[in-house]
Amino acid sequence: MIEPSAVRLLLGIAGLGVSLLAGCSTTEPQVTPRASGPQAGLVRSEFIFETAPFPACHASTIAETRNGLIAAWFGGKREKSPDVGIWLSRQIAGRWTPPIEVVNGAGLAGEKRYPCWNPVLFQPAAGPLLLFYKVGPSPSRWWGMLTTSADAGETWSAPRRLPGGILGPIKNKPVQLADGVLLCPSSTEKGGWRIHLERTPDLGSTWSKTGPLNSGKDFGAIQPTILSHAENRLQLLCRSEQGAITEVWSDDNGGTWGPMQATALPNPNSGIDAVTLRDGRHLLVYNPVKRGRTPLELAVSRGGRSWMSVLTLEEQRGEYSYPAIIQSRDGLVHITYTWQRTRVKHAVVDPAKF
Repeated sequence: MIEPSAVRLLLGIAGLGVSLLAGCSTTEPQVTPRASGPQAGLVRSEFIFETAPFPACHASTIAETRNGLIAAWFGGKREKSPDVGIWLSRQIAGRWTPPIEVVNGAGLAGEKRYPCWNPVLFQPAAGPLLLFYKVGPSPSRWWGMLTTSADAGETWSAPRRLPGGILGPIKNKPVQLADGVLLCPSSTEKGGWRIHLERTPDLGSTWSKTGPLNSGKDFGAIQPTILSHAENRLQLLCRSEQGAITEVWSDDNGGTWGPMQATALPNPNSGIDAVTLRDGRHLLVYNPVKRGRTPLELAVSRGGRSWMSVLTLEEQRGEYSYPAIIQSRDGLVHITYTWQRTRVKHAVVDPAKF
């Protein structure tokens, strides 16, 4: 088990920020530093595996099934190498199983094998466990794939390609709306970075999607994550090329969206993820800098506008990136992330402690 790292202060200004209209608030969004002292809330930090058949890995995802936690990531010689497949581990009796490759990019487009990218696990309220992923030579030319499991990840269906123009959730998990529709945060990178939303009412059989929610000019943004607010309001937080996390708001459960704007949260052009807790608070995992992929921190917010740093997950030199975050049935929060591009780390957090 890895002990919590030393405390690190971020410069910031305390403030309240309650969003009243989509994309608008009565005060400027702000970031509050974490007070010095022990890191309350960190229950456990561990590697999902110590050794593996692949030298490099990245882009982990985590879900909770009826049988426990399950995590996946892409692994191979290096990112973009044709041997890169999607690997998976299940937590059984508190221990992670050895990684196994569940899908790869062989036999999907003639005899050539293509690399796999960015898996996304999601367990809907009813139905099979879903594993979305991408296959293709690069992010500008990949396509969406889906496989499902009826036994909590022990066995998987034959992978199928998503319809043309549909990529599925691009890095971060979907949100299941009250009517059962999966709202999938997605993006494209060809000809500029743009985000969009994809909807499926039947767990991946039929699809619709929005147009781009940004032009790719003022903000080049990808890999949105979805936060849920009261009165059918949704908020997207996005990775961007402009040195800051960007946001977009909807007042009608994702039917229409306001303009993209920058938040006060820095972003070094690296992936983020967030989750809305059952008590209404929001948690965000991100690299709170404009350059580099360390440190990796957890922040909390009540309204999605002002954020307070509560945990430093990593602060050593190196790369700690591409987090995924969920809340399990017992109320605990689980985070996975890339550790130095060689392993996947799993942190357990008790949000009642902060």
